[in-house]
Amino acid sequence: MKLGLIIMTFLSSLFGAKAQETDTMKIYEPLQFKEAVADGNVQLVDVRTEKEYNEGAIANAENIDYFKQDTFKAQFEKFNKDEPLYLYCRSGNRSQKAATILQQMGFMQIIDLEGGYMGWPYKN
Repeated sequence: MKLGLIIMTFLSSLFGAKAQETDTMKIYEPLQFKEAVADGNVQLVDVRTEKEYNEGAIANAENIDYFKQDTFKAQFEKFNKDEPLYLYCRSGNRSQKAATILQQMGFMQIIDLEGGYMGWPYKN
């Protein structure tokens, strides 16, 4: 698991694919993310496909498939735009794209999981 994370980090830095933080979008490492969502009383969304979600997910995460763009924005309308919104996907790519859309929709604080679910060491 650690070797995969090391390789993914190396390839990301090699190809310049490092996610960028903004005033409204932050990237948390897994431990920081885990501590932030630990009480379960947060807006936590998995933007992977339903199949990926069913294969394993972070506890209390709601699944909103990024690829279903026809309903993606509408599903986020039920969330509070002023409260932190925690996102993740498989590797961090989709959640970064989702974060950009959510920023445009007016979400004020988006927290993305660094490395996505692939880098999540707390799987059951």
